[in-house]
Amino acid sequence: MISTKGRYALRVMIDLAEHGANGPVPLKEIAERQEISKKYLEIIVKELVRGNLICGASGKGGGYKLCRAPADYSVWEILRLTEGSLATVACLAGGTVDCPRAGECRTLPMWAEYDRMTQDYFSSKKLSDFLKQPGGDPAGLSGRLASETRD
Repeated sequence: MISTKGRYALRVMIDLAEHGANGPVPLKEIAERQEISKKYLEIIVKELVRGNLICGASGKGGGYKLCRAPADYSVWEILRLTEGSLATVACLAGGTVDCPRAGECRTLPMWAEYDRMTQDYFSSKKLSDFLKQPGGDPAGLSGRLASETRD
């Protein structure tokens, strides 16, 4: 399950993509628009800065901005930074658990394939996909979602 931290980080990144064209965006403005506690956002943006996803500027006119173009960010990199491992099972969490049954586990290939599918899916989604297009629809997502649910 993706935590609020990961979901809020994605919302911050989208907000910066939409409002950062004229320079750094104050955290207070992001918090108000996103209806998220400024205190909680301070924790999240600190991590995003440390991960080189956003840049911060202090002083008058300070705030945060994206370090790259929105199309250069994948949802996967944002979630990986804020969530840590997104592995389905502990034995795939980057060597944190040494499973004695890994060599004979019949379900491990299934979990590994599921994890690859998840990574591929989130890697294919770019920050730019979530920006509002003329008419207010983020990158035509509502039409795509409606057609996908009918299939």
